[in-house]
Amino acid sequence: MSSFVTAELADQPHSWRRAAELAATAAGLPEPGERVAVVGCGTSWFMAQAYAGLREASGAGETDAFTASELPAGRDYDRVLALSRSGTTTEVLDVLRAATAPTTLITGVADSPAPALAGATIVLDFADERSVVQTRFATTTLVLLRAHLGEDLTQAIVDAETAVGEPLPAGVAERTQFTFLGAGWTTGLAAEAALKMREAALAWSESYPAMDYRHGPIAITDENSAVWMFGAAPAGLAEQVGATGGLWVQQDLDPLASLVQAQRLALELAVRRGLDPDAPRHLTRSVILRPPTATTGNAATTANTATTANTATI
Repeated sequence: MSSFVTAELADQPHSWRRAAELAATAAGLPEPGERVAVVGCGTSWFMAQAYAGLREASGAGETDAFTASELPAGRDYDRVLALSRSGTTTEVLDVLRAATAPTTLITGVADSPAPALAGATIVLDFADERSVVQTRFATTTLVLLRAHLGEDLTQAIVDAETAVGEPLPAGVAERTQFTFLGAGWTTGLAAEAALKMREAALAWSESYPAMDYRHGPIAITDENSAVWMFGAAPAGLAEQVGATGGLWVQQDLDPLASLVQAQRLALELAVRRGLDPDAPRHLTRSVILRPPTATTGNAATTANTATTANTATI
């Protein structure tokens, strides 16, 4: 099946190269020693989690990741970094309006509302997408941030080329329950992989920190399950999964490139199930909330409801 998401997924190695080159000149990204809050919604939140883990592990400074609606009020940060593919997501706009610290936005759309609210804006228009389901923009954003932390992404890009071209792990597409595991920064990747499976394929998917998986979630694993590990696994975990009948998946790829393979799995399952990956159920390209509307009589204000923005992206 030809789809926007198919083409955008396959373009990731090219977009990653451009982002890695851009990192050296991109203005407004967090400086070493700054205390940073990173916010986003959905996929962008999971990329924020991954970046926060990487930045702290690198020694660059304390970094917290929040879904944009849950940024604690009054907490002191040196910078707020907002991730929004569309630049229209209501919760992200609210954060940018309310922030007292310097703000930086990474977006795919230069003429969206968010850049006017941000102190600095980095536009990855070459990674923007027409699809509802995010693939290229999210991973390209994380490549930009990894490169800015000083990582050499050469091998990761080579691994991404492998990920878009080589077959999926044997037998994984025949499973019906999927658990994705991570540790440190890859916990965000695991959460994103599980979200892709739910969005595109309506698949039963979950994600956990790898060390926590044995504290209950392993109970669901059986011969219908695949357990996919991003990065290094805790000792003995692969054997424990094997004993349940579950399929263990762990790839010799950069974890972000392994996420590309998980994106491909979601697309493959969507096709097998007769779903349109460009039109996932109940989802739109942006979540924009109406402000509360006053009502007459004894009723209070109406609740915020989502509206469709056909040209924007979360």
